[in-house]
Amino acid sequence: GGSFDPVHNAHVALAEAALAELRLGELRWIPAGQPWQKVREVTPAPHRVAMVQAAIAHEPRFVLDPIEIERGGASFTLDTVRTLAAAHPGTQWFLLIGQDQYGSLHTWRDWQTLLGLVVLAVANRPGDKRGPHPDVQRFPHRMVPLPMLDISSTDIRHRVREGADISHLVPPAVARYIETHGLYRSPHR
Repeated sequence: GGSFDPVHNAHVALAEAALAELRLGELRWIPAGQPWQKVREVTPAPHRVAMVQAAIAHEPRFVLDPIEIERGGASFTLDTVRTLAAAHPGTQWFLLIGQDQYGSLHTWRDWQTLLGLVVLAVANRPGDKRGPHPDVQRFPHRMVPLPMLDISSTDIRHRVREGADISHLVPPAVARYIETHGLYRSPHR
């Protein structure tokens, strides 16, 4: 899950690494409906969904799941996991997060309950040296080795606003989508 505003090459690399490292049958991409911790306005959901679809089309084990967008309201991971677990009893669920989110997981709504329902899988993120909160660290987790790709959606949005090239930061189909739809040209997104 994530805002994927926009989805970029590091997201795709992490997902591919998780498929291999965790031996997953599928990996669900879940664009957030209304990310409750975001202070900025996010790009409308149909654009973020279309960009994710374009980015994952090459891998049949990648599945786009609009569950949070369809549910409406603030997007809480615990609600999503509960819904998925109820719909697919007996399935082992992994929650794949970056090192940055691992460091702030203790701020998530009912994070202890969430970590009782999933296997936490954490990928490193360049420049983020924050460790997890000591209470979070007590929960078991798996590390997903990831090449250090220093890419962020914030930087991509800034580059588009400035007219800079993003072709090395996002999948080609995502770059075309951003250009075709004029996304991120306004300083408000």
